[in-house]
Amino acid sequence: MKKTMLALFTLAALGGCADPNGTPRTFANSDLELAVGNAARMGCSCLFVMEMPEAYCRAWVKASPDVAKLSFDVANKRVESSSFVSFAATARYVDEKRGCILE
Repeated sequence: MKKTMLALFTLAALGGCADPNGTPRTFANSDLELAVGNAARMGCSCLFVMEMPEAYCRAWVKASPDVAKLSFDVANKRVESSSFVSFAATARYVDEKRGCILE
């Protein structure tokens, strides 16, 4: 069971490194942009790939300092993360093979 979870987590982590077309995602040297993107993808993977409870996922992706706020949309399998006014990211669950991707 642990090996399966580790394999799923690894696939989910690798799947979030590119957009749906396979193009690597780049960041404009912004720590907040990276923080909200990571929180959205990791929160999505935790909830929809690893199937953990929402409270667990909130604690799991919480960074120090806690700059990203999460919003879980279970019906549409999306997680939105935001920080301050101008930084936001959304990750959505695609399928078992690809897991969650950033939009």
